[in-house]
Amino acid sequence: MGCGSSTPAAPSPSSGTPFAAPSTVSPSSNKEVENALEAAKHEDEGKIKMLLLGAGESGKSTIFKQMRLLYGSPRSDDDLRMFGVVARSNIIVAIRKLLTHLRALGLEEELDRESKENEDLDTGDRAGMTCRQAYDELMAHLVDNTAAAQDDPNLLEGDWVGHSARAGAAANADAKLFLQHFENIRIIWQSTTMKQVWAKRSSINVIDAHKDYLNDISRIADKDYKPTTQDILICRVRTTQVVQEKYLIDGIHFEVYDVGGQRSERRKWIDCFDKVTAVIFVASLSEFDQNLAEAKRTNRMVEALELFRSVCNNRAFEETSIMLFLNKRDIFADKIMYSDIAAQRPFSDYSGPTKDFDHGVLYFIQKFKDCLIDDEFNDSFIHVTCATDTNNMEFVLDSTRTIIMTDNLKKSGFLGAD
Repeated sequence: MGCGSSTPAAPSPSSGTPFAAPSTVSPSSNKEVENALEAAKHEDEGKIKMLLLGAGESGKSTIFKQMRLLYGSPRSDDDLRMFGVVARSNIIVAIRKLLTHLRALGLEEELDRESKENEDLDTGDRAGMTCRQAYDELMAHLVDNTAAAQDDPNLLEGDWVGHSARAGAAANADAKLFLQHFENIRIIWQSTTMKQVWAKRSSINVIDAHKDYLNDISRIADKDYKPTTQDILICRVRTTQVVQEKYLIDGIHFEVYDVGGQRSERRKWIDCFDKVTAVIFVASLSEFDQNLAEAKRTNRMVEALELFRSVCNNRAFEETSIMLFLNKRDIFADKIMYSDIAAQRPFSDYSGPTKDFDHGVLYFIQKFKDCLIDDEFNDSFIHVTCATDTNNMEFVLDSTRTIIMTDNLKKSGFLGAD
C-alpha cells in the first residue's frame, strides 16, 4: 500500500478484450469545470486567513472562543459537558498550586490562628469545619496523596455535566475530586490566609481568571450546573494542535487558526504560514512579573517580546498585516497596585509613576515597537484588550476585521496606498 494512486494496466490487443472508446466531453461540460475552478480561485483569493500567535497562556484561545461566540454556531451539549468537566478540573489545578504555595510561604501557623479566632468568635463555616481542617483534608487528598482515595460510584448520578471523554482522563479525574472536596475548597478559599497567598501568586503560574471559578464554587458543584459563556471563556484547555474555524462575515470567508503557544508547540506554527493574510499576536500585559512554566528563569513578558520580534521580522509575513493585542488589561490594572514594574529586572528602565495604568501600558507598547526592524507600525494595529469581556472583544474584532480587509485591498491594488 502506498500514498500514490495505482494505474490499471491497459488490456492487451491479443487478449481479445476490445479497447474502450475514448470518452467525449462536451464543450458545455468543459465550460462548467472552468467556471467552477475560476469561482474556487476567486473565493480563495478573497479569503482572509488569520493566525493567532503568542506565548502560552496569553489569551489566544480565549479570543478564538470569542470569535466562535460572535460569528459561529452555538455550543452543543457535548461541548458544554466537556467545558464543564474542564472548569471543575481547572479549580483543582488552581487550588493544588495555591495550597502548595501556602505551605511554601510558611503560612500554616497563620491558618491555625485564623481557625482559633473563628472558633472563639463562633464564626466558623456552616459546614462545621475550620479553614485549618479544610487545608489538612485537601493537602492529604490533592497534594501529598497520603489519604485513601475515595470512590463513590454514585457521585456523578444525576449530574448534568457528568463525564466527558473529550476532556481527557486527567481532567475527568480532577473533576471527580472537585465534587468530592468542593466544600473544603470553598472554606479554604474564603479564608483570610488564602487571600495573602493569592496576592503572592505570580511565582506559581495560576490562571488569574480562575478566581471567578473559585468565587463561585457552589454553583459549579451543583448537579444542574451548565457552563455559562463566561465559564467557557475562562476555561483553560492547553492547545496542543492547530485548531481551525471558518466564518462567513459580511460575505467574506475567514479562516482562523489557533496554535499552542508553549515552546514545545511552536514547531507546528510553520505549517500554518502559507498564504497568511493577517496575524493577531497576543501578549499578556499582566505577565510582566511572572516566569515561564517551561523555563523558570525566563520572564514571560521578555519571552513575548522576543517572540513578537521573530514573528514581525519573519520573511513569511513580509506582506502580512500584523495586529498586536496587549491582553489581560483588567488583571494588569489590578496587579500594578501591588507589583511595581520597575522592580522587575528586565524592566528596571521604567520611569513612569507606580500604580499608573496608562503609563504602564504605553511603556510596554513602546517595548513591542522597539522589536520592529521597520519603524512604521500603525497605532491602529495595536489594541489593549480584555479577552474575557465579550463587549470589548466585539468592538476590537470588528475594528480589526475592517483594518485587515482594507489593508488586504490596498496590497491587492484595489485601493490606493496612503
